[in-house]
Amino acid sequence: MAGNSDPLSPRAKLAVTAGKAVAAASRAAGRGSGSVIGGRVALKLDPDLLASLAQHLDVILVSATNGKTTTTRLIAEALRAAGPVVSNALGANMPAGITSALAGGSESRYAVIEVDEKYLSGVARDTDPKCIALLNLSRDQLDRAAETRMMAEHWREGLAGSKAVVVANADDPLVVWAASSSPNVVWVAAGQMWKDDAWSCPSCGGVMQRPGDDWFCGDCGFRRPTPSWALSGDHVLDPHGSAWPIHLQLPGRANKANAASSAAVAAVFGVPPQVALERMYQVQAVAGRYDVVQFMQRDLRLLLAKNPAGWLETFSLIDPPPTPVILSVNARGADGTDTSWLWDVDYTQLTGHPIFVLGDRKLDLAVRLEVANQQFQVCENLDQAVRLAPPGRIEVVANYTAFQDLRRRVGN
Repeated sequence: MAGNSDPLSPRAKLAVTAGKAVAAASRAAGRGSGSVIGGRVALKLDPDLLASLAQHLDVILVSATNGKTTTTRLIAEALRAAGPVVSNALGANMPAGITSALAGGSESRYAVIEVDEKYLSGVARDTDPKCIALLNLSRDQLDRAAETRMMAEHWREGLAGSKAVVVANADDPLVVWAASSSPNVVWVAAGQMWKDDAWSCPSCGGVMQRPGDDWFCGDCGFRRPTPSWALSGDHVLDPHGSAWPIHLQLPGRANKANAASSAAVAAVFGVPPQVALERMYQVQAVAGRYDVVQFMQRDLRLLLAKNPAGWLETFSLIDPPPTPVILSVNARGADGTDTSWLWDVDYTQLTGHPIFVLGDRKLDLAVRLEVANQQFQVCENLDQAVRLAPPGRIEVVANYTAFQDLRRRVGN
């Protein structure tokens, strides 16, 4: 456990109070949770506030392209077996949102914090984490974020010499290369469904060989490390070879992988796998993801997918044809304005599903589906799509701001 800190300085207290007031005003005005604007105001008043708020906490950082919000939630549930936890559970994962979250953690022992990939090094520098979980890296928001090899290099430089225990996915070469600069790494075989960003060696640029689940570079010898934790079907294998069953209410292989990484993180803090995995069962939905809602007398399951890797995982867990599927894509600031990634998604996996297309960039998506020889209808809004959909539960897949739009429409 982190040692008790000195009380916050008068400046830090003022910054926290001001941030909370601004956040409350934002909520009262109906402009969302207010966590980001509140955090920005607080950091303006005290640029060192994040470090001050973190000093009494055992901090766990979680970063990845996909799965970080869910994994953050699973780790937080597991660690509550060992003490009170503060977390940015709604996914505000840049410094302002993280600062707002920690401002509510004065009585907590642990802070489980989701961090945007781009900000991981800076947040780690400010919060002195005990543990950092790295899940995956793939192309996402190419107009805003660096390409994956550059992001891995940024992580690698930021983690060099870190005192934190790094829990890293042994199946993602980019993550392995990034984590290898750290002296204390716990490797987890969590799998990698999307491989199209990891065919060249991040170390030397050579061509990666991928026999089965293994991988290595034939040029420089960079290779998959031996994992001490592994996802094996519906079980997590711990370093002693014991198999612990995964019982989740969240669907899909990707969430079992998230649970395996979460169990490895919990073990760093002395929470046994059986206890950690049992607590993870409590998680039914994460910030609206996987929720089944009633809308216009129909059941809709809400699924978030923001990039090619995320869409691939999501398509693997939707109900089989002829289940109707609604796809919604925006390209606002929070999504990334470049929609060229749509061409990297294999939409032939939706063959046999009636498809309905929504969102600001519905015509971009329609062209992509036409090329993939899919049957679809372009709709003006969710109401029209639901009216046109044949009977049965509807799977609704949307990227970030489109997902938030849909949640507001269905009152979720």
